[in-house]
Amino acid sequence: MPLDSTEVRGTEKDGRPSNEYCKYCYQGGEFTNPAMSLDEMTTFIRAKMKEMNLPEAIIGKAEETLPHLKRWRKQPFGGIIL
Repeated sequence: MPLDSTEVRGTEKDGRPSNEYCKYCYQGGEFTNPAMSLDEMTTFIRAKMKEMNLPEAIIGKAEETLPHLKRWRKQPFGGIIL
């Protein structure tokens, strides 16, 4: 989800808008569904985008992007994201 306005941004613990996460995923400095896996998020996003009647090419691009977002990136170096 593009974070191009304050209205769609999640919030940090101190109430500031997040620069990394949307309001649907992140509130008060925590994920709204911390146990959600990448596969579950992909299924969820696909269903929501289909409800919105978005073209398959856009849905596919969103699915390709998810694993590269900070939340879903693999952490090969002892939990440190490089």
